[in-house]
Amino acid sequence: MAETLLDKVWRAHTVRALPSGQTQLFVGLHLIHEVTSPQAFQMLREVGLTVRYPERTFATLDHIVPTASQLRPFVDPMAEEMTAHLTRNCKEFGISFFDLDSSRQGIVHVIGPELGLTQPGMTIACGDSHTSTHGALGALAFGIGTSQVRDVLATQCLAMAKPKLRQIRIEGRLARGVYAKDAILTIIRRLGVMGGVGYAYEYAGSAVTAMSMEERLTICNMSIEGGARVGYVNPDVTTFEYLKGRLFAPQGEAFERAVAWWTGMATDPDAIFDDVVLLHAHSIEPMLTWGINPGQSIGVSERIPHPHDAPDMDRTAWAEALAFMDLQSGQPIAGTPIDVAFIGSCTNGRLSDLRVAAEVVRGRKVAKGIRALVVPGSQAVAGAAEAEGLREIFQEAGFEWRKAGCSLCLGMNEDKLTGREICAASSNRNFKGRMGSPTGRTLLMSPAMVAAAAIQGQVADVREMLP
Repeated sequence: MAETLLDKVWRAHTVRALPSGQTQLFVGLHLIHEVTSPQAFQMLREVGLTVRYPERTFATLDHIVPTASQLRPFVDPMAEEMTAHLTRNCKEFGISFFDLDSSRQGIVHVIGPELGLTQPGMTIACGDSHTSTHGALGALAFGIGTSQVRDVLATQCLAMAKPKLRQIRIEGRLARGVYAKDAILTIIRRLGVMGGVGYAYEYAGSAVTAMSMEERLTICNMSIEGGARVGYVNPDVTTFEYLKGRLFAPQGEAFERAVAWWTGMATDPDAIFDDVVLLHAHSIEPMLTWGINPGQSIGVSERIPHPHDAPDMDRTAWAEALAFMDLQSGQPIAGTPIDVAFIGSCTNGRLSDLRVAAEVVRGRKVAKGIRALVVPGSQAVAGAAEAEGLREIFQEAGFEWRKAGCSLCLGMNEDKLTGREICAASSNRNFKGRMGSPTGRTLLMSPAMVAAAAIQGQVADVREMLP
């Protein structure tokens, strides 16, 4: 019988069926960071357990680490304490740790793929909701809570219910100035932030096949924002070329054997899905959010919607969003003024993201009064960008160039919005208070659109600014 990648990976990692109806699923790779792991390690100590397979767990600093200065001790005592806890726990339990002196530190969902830790056919878990990112390489990757982090540390397994599978096909070619971020915002707008609950998403179609690995990472990263815990792209030549030669990827003949196995894990051509959704790439334009969840988005050429245009169940939420954002129905979204521009995050903090943004800002200046930040997703991304001269392009335009970390994406560190500031952000969430201020406002968009907004001082159509 024809199988999907979900079927094949699930079957390969099943330990047993549980009385609850769930599956005891073996976890091939466990990624941890400083925020959701301290309590998990403490729970292990309290019951006298150790880490079952420390060689399958890797740690980094990202969420709370500062990005302006990373000299120790950190100014923020909580950041210093969490860093000290992770350092001690990794040393005590024998876990590989990419710390600030390693040259490999960065956002957990950036370093996993770039180091070759993330591979097709894997099951991956991390105490972070955006773990779905790793599905871009043909893996099943789950965001988990702290108690589940404890379970994986102790047993290398999770109790999981197998989701249904929806294939989302994007056919055609994305236009110039339209990126993977626009595609996933379009998907979430169409299906809703709860549309993927109970589903895994398989992204396919000619537009997805044509995407680079970093574009696929962006698409899969925001699967969780549409309610799907898992999102993946079938492994193909793009996947294999991306992995070849990376630090933790198989080498030599082992790599060729791995490619043969990875190829076999892809969804069979005649496999059946629980649901199929079709989008046409030519209908997608640069997108941005106007509200307080990622599904509340419109194209840059559109006008801010009115609550009476919403489905009945969403009218109250739309009215709440408009009131919080202080936006007027019927007005063009283009021209909305901003205070802050942020390029970074596990969604869009990779080298290709910085390249497209630099293309927009080259030879231009950030608008007066705009605070603009570029935060590379990892030390490796920062090094590569600096070698290409991207740092100079951004700094000459008036951007701050920061060190690797999550930064403004969640405001758990020193980077935060102040008061009612409105931020054009390449991150993944626009919830109230997400960027550190209870009243701060976030407009999600692609890195190129953020760059355009920084230069104009307001929401602008990047297509009009590309050389």
